[in-house]
Amino acid sequence: MSLRIQYGGSFDPVHRGHLAIARAARDTLQADVHFMPAADPPHKGPTGADAGERLAMLRLAIADEPGLAIDTRELQRAGPSYSIDSVLELRAALGADAPLALLLGADSFLSLPHWRHWQALLAQVHIIIAERPGSAFAQSDLPPALAAIAEGRWQNSPQPLQQTAAGYWYRLSLPLRPESSSALRRTVQQNQPHWREWTPPAVARYIDTHQLYRAR
Repeated sequence: MSLRIQYGGSFDPVHRGHLAIARAARDTLQADVHFMPAADPPHKGPTGADAGERLAMLRLAIADEPGLAIDTRELQRAGPSYSIDSVLELRAALGADAPLALLLGADSFLSLPHWRHWQALLAQVHIIIAERPGSAFAQSDLPPALAAIAEGRWQNSPQPLQQTAAGYWYRLSLPLRPESSSALRRTVQQNQPHWREWTPPAVARYIDTHQLYRAR
């Protein structure tokens, strides 16, 4: 069975940086990447666009992208969007032997010990860490809880992640990109036109049409 990659986040809104990360994971690991938008991100405040709007923008962004898909399970579940709940649902559907990975930014990876049932989560998935220039870290930077379980997990090649169900960590290096959702929302609110360069044209049109992220 081929590796499945889950890419969670609020995607508020989705931007070219998100797409670059997903493409890099898809191409490097030869695997489909499933965007998994959160309905109620437990580690963030309220989103600027509602769940339906964020999903609509994601669909526009990946409409012509082979190997990129959307998993809406967290939008269909009430309450906070905890990754462990989604992973256990997926594991039940795919089976115990299916290779399954979570794609995370470096900051999210380093914060894993603060996630709900994080040790159970790591037993169910591989972790792919998207590292941009400026976000890279040394193994000596790992929080003690991660450092204590790191031995034997780091892989320099994608093959072990494709051949086993869970348990490995892989660093995915990426070029520096300017986009962030918070900066994009801020520039839209400030009516700075360059924000449109940070999103696919169809997403920019949707934001304009629905007057998202403007001062209310």
